[in-house]
Amino acid sequence: MTPKPSPWYKQFWPWFLIAIPVISIALSINLLRLAVSGQDSMVIEDYYKEGKAINRRLEKVHEAQKLGIRTQLSIRQQAVTLEFTKSAPEQGTALKLYFQHPTLEDKDFQLMLTRDKLGRYSAKLPREISGKWHITMEPFDNQWRIYQVISLPRQDPIVFIP
Repeated sequence: MTPKPSPWYKQFWPWFLIAIPVISIALSINLLRLAVSGQDSMVIEDYYKEGKAINRRLEKVHEAQKLGIRTQLSIRQQAVTLEFTKSAPEQGTALKLYFQHPTLEDKDFQLMLTRDKLGRYSAKLPREISGKWHITMEPFDNQWRIYQVISLPRQDPIVFIP
């Protein structure tokens, strides 16, 4: 007499085979939820306007090249110091410095660098930063612009040449 086999629901293999599609469905629903609720901040909706803005930005970079502006930027211990090595502006007591993270828009911030009596511009960083950054510098009258991609932390000064 053979022993009576146990029912299918007490066996391992049927549950294992049922678990594969159930887990796949659960993961697919989670992925669909993430895709629908998340917003890609890097996607630009109006490409034409963005293209025109890029052309205006390039005109400002060309203006900085015509002026022959060169600067050195030092970032040490949450302090930013900028010195003009060539073609320093006679006017203006402050500069705008934009720090843009390549992928995370919420990490972007702006600094206002103020000029001291020696002609150096400086400001305090709101937090310690590291990694790759896109830095844009321009005066308050927006006549010129200098753009640089840097990696932080860094001990040597960053030379800005338009």
